[in-house]
Amino acid sequence: MDNVTITALDFERCYRAVSTRDSRFDGQFFTAVRTTGIYCRPSCPAITPKRTNVSFLPTAAAAQQAGYRACRRCLPDAAPGSPLWNVRADLAARAMRLIGDGVIERGGVPELAATLGYSQRQLTRVLTTELGAGPLALARAHRAHTARLLIQTTDMPMSDIAFAAGFASIRQFNDTVREVFAVSPTTMRTESRRSPRNDVEAPATPGLLTLRLPYREPLDTGWLAWFLSAHTVPGMELWENGVYTRSLRTPHGHATIGLSFRPGHVRAELALRDMRDLAPTVARLRHLLDLDADPLGIDEALGITSNVGDASPFTAGIRVPGCLDGPELLLRTMIGQQISVRAAATHTARLVEALGERIEGPVPLLFPTPAAIAEHGAEVLTGPARRIAAIVSAARAIADGELVLHSGRTADDLRCDLLALDGVGPWTADYVTMRSLADPDILLDTDLVVRQGAALADIDLADTERWAPWRSYLSMHLWKTALVQRGAVPLPTYS
Repeated sequence: MDNVTITALDFERCYRAVSTRDSRFDGQFFTAVRTTGIYCRPSCPAITPKRTNVSFLPTAAAAQQAGYRACRRCLPDAAPGSPLWNVRADLAARAMRLIGDGVIERGGVPELAATLGYSQRQLTRVLTTELGAGPLALARAHRAHTARLLIQTTDMPMSDIAFAAGFASIRQFNDTVREVFAVSPTTMRTESRRSPRNDVEAPATPGLLTLRLPYREPLDTGWLAWFLSAHTVPGMELWENGVYTRSLRTPHGHATIGLSFRPGHVRAELALRDMRDLAPTVARLRHLLDLDADPLGIDEALGITSNVGDASPFTAGIRVPGCLDGPELLLRTMIGQQISVRAAATHTARLVEALGERIEGPVPLLFPTPAAIAEHGAEVLTGPARRIAAIVSAARAIADGELVLHSGRTADDLRCDLLALDGVGPWTADYVTMRSLADPDILLDTDLVVRQGAALADIDLADTERWAPWRSYLSMHLWKTALVQRGAVPLPTYS
């Protein structure tokens, strides 16, 4: 079945997905049932509603805007995000990425509109037409989801949860939870203690949240495990016993996260300095692991199946690792140019040790701010003088606001700005654009390892149009093919 487009949901395809409880479409659209006033994810285990009683909506916010309540059985707000926000590069998709990162909670609709370069009226009109809800309604849906997570995973007072989730008042918080979930916040907490949910676990130690991050199967955990473990920087990252731990800056402070792969989900342990950072941190973790991808659709386009004797040299469910912070990604990539992954980690660790902010926890350092690198990077970095100057210059451009790295940019504009920097060539610009924007169609055809993988897989890198728009995933397959042949990629398995 083809992916469902946002602006013109096909009733027959949607109803077929609901009838077969196809989890692949969870998050891509929502089923609103007029007779019950409830909206569900396509895979909801409830009895399939009659055709005459359902309509299909592109976002949970659109369903809430239309007066529907979230199903308490399938928790549609906990579905994986739509893969279309990465495939599409239009205004609506870029706005959704920024809303997920909490821009409206921090600066309101004016900041969102200014970041995207549109007027508030234009932005509201486009989002309402494309997604069935305006920016405030879309942000409200995110707040409701964040509130539910905090209610079910912490013992925080409800008043603290209200403001941590981004609500302007306790009354607004109470009204929204009742309207969206049909229960009061207190009742929701009581019920959560009685039965396990599909995206939360029982409250852990004070200050530590444990969440289950869902994804669409299959997931090549071996590839993600290698990527995370191979690029760890001592002091700010740690890979130990199958758990990836790191510290990162968040909009209101910092956090320490721990990720491990489990059957059907990624287990995430979050220690947040400020609970207002929960939603953007979760969004960044999902982006890092590419958890909102549609692997079946991608694998089908690349000719990968799960059949025995499959002729494809590739494995199912590969992901394109994203990033947690755009400026960090660019600066780390520039540090690692023309040296080995291990050497890059060593150089970066030296920079982090000298200029990174110290925090408490198992990974006690944060990556240095661009301003700190711009001011003192030349004193710490080693290697060719030209490369050091390029890194310091890039850091200064970020610190001064001349270079903007956020998920609401278009790939063409970001790539153009990156190429304008000294010391940044096509490979670096493509690699950073691919990972920072989750762009699915960037072929790293100048990469030496990708070229080696292409030779092993007998693929002509000059003739890849048939794999559009999934050439970022093709790049990862070729990268992995070459590294496996070298014996450089151990593939841990998880049961």
